[in-house]
Amino acid sequence: MSFNPFDEKGISIDESFTDWKSLYPKQYDPNEVDPYTKTRIILMNGTEFEANWFGHQFHRHCTDNDLRREIAITRRVEKQQQMKIAALKPEKETILEHTISYEQLAVDLTAEMAMNEKDCYVKKALDFALLEDFDHVYRYANLLDLEKGIHAEKLLGKYTEVMPGRPTIGEHRFPADNVRRFINAKHSDMLTVLNTHIITAAEQQTMNYYMNVAAVYPTEMGRKLYQEIGLIEEEHVTQYGSLIDPHCTWLENLLMHEYTECYLYYSMMEDETDRNVKAVWEEFLNQELGHLHKAVKLLKKYEKKEWQAVIPNGEFPKLLKLRSHIDYVRDVLSATVQFTSVDEDYKRVEDLKEDGRYYQFQSALNHDPKQVPTHMIIEKHLDDCEKDYRFQTEEHPVEALRDDTADNIDVGRIPNAASSSDFSCINA
Repeated sequence: MSFNPFDEKGISIDESFTDWKSLYPKQYDPNEVDPYTKTRIILMNGTEFEANWFGHQFHRHCTDNDLRREIAITRRVEKQQQMKIAALKPEKETILEHTISYEQLAVDLTAEMAMNEKDCYVKKALDFALLEDFDHVYRYANLLDLEKGIHAEKLLGKYTEVMPGRPTIGEHRFPADNVRRFINAKHSDMLTVLNTHIITAAEQQTMNYYMNVAAVYPTEMGRKLYQEIGLIEEEHVTQYGSLIDPHCTWLENLLMHEYTECYLYYSMMEDETDRNVKAVWEEFLNQELGHLHKAVKLLKKYEKKEWQAVIPNGEFPKLLKLRSHIDYVRDVLSATVQFTSVDEDYKRVEDLKEDGRYYQFQSALNHDPKQVPTHMIIEKHLDDCEKDYRFQTEEHPVEALRDDTADNIDVGRIPNAASSSDFSCINA
């Protein structure tokens, strides 16, 4: 069924302010909730965080106080939404348990987008970072087993495998090599434009979460792990953020943010299985429709543009669905585990110069692999349990990563440690 948010009324912003009782919702039961309900909550929390901080940046780069007052009103509602969504998480769910859901979102959201992405270059970026987030699931899952005796597969609903991806030690790149070419929003498929905004917000949320919880995590081993993976998430935010078209004006971007939120709330609402959470998505969709119409008015008032100049066809493209992608992840692992990024594209590590900046950066940061936190976690698990913790549906697709009694940190970092063919763009 088609849905065009520009044809829907929604509710006005003045009707969106709420009291404290409504702001603090019923939390989900971590023992009963579907794993993808948790990932939807994390995704929408990150989406509202992005909306709020985009509003603050707009505010700081705007000289018209009348316009600043207009966006301040919308921003306050966005903040209410973000805080209500964040409060859906129960107190008894630990930082680390919640982290497993963060990484499940990263894996299955990225895979879903990549499978439907028509732009080959954007698909490459998605597939590339997918393997890195997949490895993060494995590292955090081993910490969870070590410290709590909890198997992550229970939290993941067995929808997402737990095994090595591109080992995190090899993910540390010279910062300039994380910058990509940006798309042209006016000549791109709308799903591509949406994907660049959504994945940036999602990875930014993950980066912020790890950045904040690293210092409050109760063990040194965990603090170090969050510190390292938090740095990788910064790389991902750089990569994905650089894909977004920088030519768009502040008000064009405001409209795109509101359209993206409408698209996501509608997608989440259509897919949600928890009645309490579904009601939140319905409520916020109606609020976002009001925000969208306000952005339309501001664009017309201040830039004399109609919304069609930014979004030619307002009808939503294929809706976003969070689901299991085990086979797809395996295919990408098999084909691209040996790749890193160089300048604006990707190369196998065996094709790099020996004195290139990738290896120089690796030498500066990881010259002693025994001190690399993501490696230390697996080594500790091997010492205590004789093998690592995994949940696999069949043997690992990369032969070099099949041994569960050793942490192979050469793959993706050392030439010819594994074999890789190339990225696939069959959907292009």
